[in-house]
Amino acid sequence: MITILLGIETSDFSEEAVSAVRRQFRPEQVVIHLLNVIDPMIYLPLYEGAMRDFDRIEALRNENRESAKELVERTAKTLRDAGYQVITAVEEGEPRTTIVDYAKRIKAQLIVVGSHGRRGLPRLLLGSVSEYVTRHAPCSVEIIRELPRAA
Repeated sequence: MITILLGIETSDFSEEAVSAVRRQFRPEQVVIHLLNVIDPMIYLPLYEGAMRDFDRIEALRNENRESAKELVERTAKTLRDAGYQVITAVEEGEPRTTIVDYAKRIKAQLIVVGSHGRRGLPRLLLGSVSEYVTRHAPCSVEIIRELPRAA
């Protein structure tokens, strides 16, 4: 059995990554670890006095955690319905390092992630999760870009 870490988020790129795994591997060949990482920076208060607004920050954190769980479970159901063995996880942390650390913990043989394909200033400001993962992963990495849609 091949252990695959499939990193997902709410984007078309993640849907393409799921599709790519399904195209490349038969269910009896793999165990898929489905991971969504919640970046704690999204809770960074951006208004004066926000640091004292703990209830609102905690409510946002809980809402994001529930959304992440729903995404992971919905995706896992799709894969399980197709016969795949799936283990799910939602973790909070910096996405790039969390994916690499998780891959080490589970001894992944392949990491599959989607790429937004950012260039220039957006890439500089937002960083590239897929680039970091490729450089630091303990195993092979497959980066999936969204397929062009028919016109």
